[in-house]
Amino acid sequence: MTSEPAPFPGGAGTDEPNEASVVRAFLASLELLDVQRALSHVADDIAYSNVSLPTIHGRRALERALTGFARVATSFEAVNHRIAADGPVVLTERTDVLQAGRLRVSFWVCGTFEVHDGRITLWRDYFDWANVTGGLLRGLVGVAIPAVRAGAPSPR
Repeated sequence: MTSEPAPFPGGAGTDEPNEASVVRAFLASLELLDVQRALSHVADDIAYSNVSLPTIHGRRALERALTGFARVATSFEAVNHRIAADGPVVLTERTDVLQAGRLRVSFWVCGTFEVHDGRITLWRDYFDWANVTGGLLRGLVGVAIPAVRAGAPSPR
């Protein structure tokens, strides 16, 4: 059984396509580390892929992955620099900032989402391992020297 999607900004009466609003609401739910709210925006047969890592198939498998993430993370930010929609496809260019205790890791991500009937059926993130590694190294140094820790990225 799939719950009703949580309310989201945009949609009717705005200039933003409904599909982009669903993606924004999903990412906002992840920022709250609210797994159940995030899952309310996905289809039962969702495919989630961090390119170069194994694909997660299905809502229940995604729930396990997100629950594990939320257990470790103390905060998460998805700073959208650009978001574009063409029919059911929504593209994001963003900086993800993951924090676990004093460790703060910031890295660039491009995401492809497909939204059908108001639910995300595909979530595919592309990132550069060198950029992630650099963010992790900066984060590790920032644990010892807080002035080095990554700050909040600018949306533009």
